[in-house]
Amino acid sequence: MAEQDRSTSVGIDPSKPSIARAYDVVLGGKDNFAIDRAVVGEMLKIVPQLPEVAAYNRQMLSRGVRYLVEQAGIRQFMDLGSGLPTRENTHQVAQRSAPEARVVYVDNDPIVLAHGRALLVENDNTTVVTADLRDPRAVLADPEVHRLIDFSQPVGILLVGILHHLHDSEDPQGVAKAYMDAVPAGSHLFMTSFCASFPEAAELEETYLSVLGTGRFRTLDELQGFFGDLEMVEPGLVSLPEWRPEAPITHELSVAERLMAGGIARKR
Repeated sequence: MAEQDRSTSVGIDPSKPSIARAYDVVLGGKDNFAIDRAVVGEMLKIVPQLPEVAAYNRQMLSRGVRYLVEQAGIRQFMDLGSGLPTRENTHQVAQRSAPEARVVYVDNDPIVLAHGRALLVENDNTTVVTADLRDPRAVLADPEVHRLIDFSQPVGILLVGILHHLHDSEDPQGVAKAYMDAVPAGSHLFMTSFCASFPEAAELEETYLSVLGTGRFRTLDELQGFFGDLEMVEPGLVSLPEWRPEAPITHELSVAERLMAGGIARKR
């Protein structure tokens, strides 16, 4: 099917880049358009290791979700700004360890809904909601969210690879806090984001902002602020490969390995 036909069928504009589709390009997916590939091409000129970074983020997602299920006992998740379905999605990781785990994906790109519903048609414990995570009140009031999420029980709130796409003027810390205020003690916030931890960060941030319109690289101190007074899970907020690696890290981290930081914290 031609790109124009594919886009029309799900009501999207193939002339405008999409965060979800650009991430799909970096992951080597096929659910993207020429404009998305052009945007990623500009980013790769500055940091050619972006596909490695995307892989580190997916690996962190898997490790983090496994921790939340197997060690924190979380059985329900809200994956905010989830992006397009790919391999090792949140529901696949969670339900492998706990088949009863429930997952709500939230994204404002209609192509995510189209592909997500096709993937989840036979999974009653998982759904996709088209909504803007920057409007927590609307997301938290959505009937489909309440169909799967019991807000009297701990919830895993995932803001994985998305907060750098919220401008400072959109109060991203306030957004994260609003979701955590809506869930009970024992809930966890799981966050990963671009980190201004290397010299090329400023140039890459400028490219993101110019070609995609978003992409804020924050310092570790700024990222720590998203967790507020939540109790950090060891080892705290660190570069992605350093968060509970499956094998010891014996080398100095590369630019790609330091491009994003992440962590998990518990609401007391």
